[in-house]
Amino acid sequence: MAQPLSSSPGSTSSALALRPVATPAEARVLGLVCRGHSNRDIATALVVSVRTVESHISSLLAKTGCRNRTQLLIWALTAE
Repeated sequence: MAQPLSSSPGSTSSALALRPVATPAEARVLGLVCRGHSNRDIATALVVSVRTVESHISSLLAKTGCRNRTQLLIWALTAE
């Protein structure tokens, strides 16, 4: 089950917040992806379009070399 949505700056774990590869907007999206939320839920929480969320996820996938959300989640939880 997905965690409650929160778009506040403190909602992203410190490990995610410190990653230099992600922009602040990408870090917020990544934090919500890691909590199991859909693109639509993330868009609603961050008051952006679904396409913007998709764009941030695509950018993160390209920057990290991940091929999908699952790999992105693993990267977020294990990369230093």
